[in-house]
Amino acid sequence: MPDIKLSIVYLNFNRLAESTLTTQQLQQLCQNRSDIEIIAIDNGSSDGTADFLEQQANINSVLLPDNSGIAGYSEGFRQTRGQYILVLDDDSCPNTLTGIDLAIQRMDNTPNIGITACHIETPDGEQQWSWHLPKTKALGTSPFFIGCGFIIRRDIFELIDWYPEIFFLYQNEIDVSFKVRQLGYTIIYDPNCVVTHRGTPNQRPNWRRIFFPTRNTLWLIRQYYTGMQAFYMIISRLLIGLVRACSFGQLPAYFKAALAGLGEPVKKSPLSPELRKIFTPFWKQNSIIHQFFKRT
Repeated sequence: MPDIKLSIVYLNFNRLAESTLTTQQLQQLCQNRSDIEIIAIDNGSSDGTADFLEQQANINSVLLPDNSGIAGYSEGFRQTRGQYILVLDDDSCPNTLTGIDLAIQRMDNTPNIGITACHIETPDGEQQWSWHLPKTKALGTSPFFIGCGFIIRRDIFELIDWYPEIFFLYQNEIDVSFKVRQLGYTIIYDPNCVVTHRGTPNQRPNWRRIFFPTRNTLWLIRQYYTGMQAFYMIISRLLIGLVRACSFGQLPAYFKAALAGLGEPVKKSPLSPELRKIFTPFWKQNSIIHQFFKRT
């Protein structure tokens, strides 16, 4: 059996058309690559996605009985055999493996790179920029990565216990970035490592888009920040979440999230001053001044 260098993992849930397209694209890309394995997780779909994945050649399908959120990813991660893992969504896929191969070669030659953040594009070739990535389209360090396209060393991912399954949805990339940096590894943004994200409109109920970001962000602040900075960020996040909850008409979900985010215990792991500086974009996202009074 050949050695597996790269494991490609993507999570699927009730988007059969998107899962079909991504699967077919990956099968075509990897058809002559014995050093790559493809693992598709189905998160309890009811639209035929699980049956489709199970019938595919050259795909290792992990079929879960229920929707477990990002914990479904972890079920797939545990089954990987590759030295590296390329994480995708069911609506994202690289157009070519050239950039992926070059990024892995760089990681082989530079042991302190823990994660390569891919360049995310629309099907029309336009950049899908996010505050998680640098604003300049140039190879260099990045504070974070986007979950629909990144490469991570498997041993590091396993060491930090994969995604934080308790989060269920949202902000899992932030937690992984914090932990990887605390281990002494860096995150690189590679504009030549391109992943196309079709960006299917969000099918999640509005309450989830309020509850999970609010609760999970409060957990992150309480775990990784201390003192007056943590206090300011918590107050800011509560106010930002309240405004969003009002706009979505989801005040009950917001108050439930606030209680859980402030009341449930977290394991303290404060960031060093150097790392707090690196993660300035997260602080700005949770600063009432930056969000409401310094927008340009």
